[in-house]
Amino acid sequence: MDEDRLKHSYAVAKKMIELGKNEGLSEEELQELFLLGYLHDIGYQFGANENHNIIGGNLLKENDYKYWKEVYYHGVPNSEYQSMYLSILNAADMMIDKYGNDISFDKRIEDIKNRYGEESVQYINCLKIINDLKKQF
Repeated sequence: MDEDRLKHSYAVAKKMIELGKNEGLSEEELQELFLLGYLHDIGYQFGANENHNIIGGNLLKENDYKYWKEVYYHGVPNSEYQSMYLSILNAADMMIDKYGNDISFDKRIEDIKNRYGEESVQYINCLKIINDLKKQF
């Protein structure tokens, strides 16, 4: 993973703690959120953008990581799997840009549109996720 991806992952992990505190989670749960946020893009080390979540989720599953499904399903709108941790991960991921900066949902979706195009799977999926997240966060 490149330096920007590592900055993004660290900032997502920190944002997850912030969102978890707003949910009243325990210190142990906040630690779990931090680790999940830090690991959520590990699949980029071994694959392409389109399938980094699947690669990362499978890698973590093979290593008995408790929250592998959250990694596997992050960025997937209307996924068959749902959890509070997945919602927090998706929210944090959409609140942090590719450089690790804290930004609004609107700025994040604009950045994704500019990088991948309005017709891209990345943009379409993130737009769906952000529209759902705006109801929760």
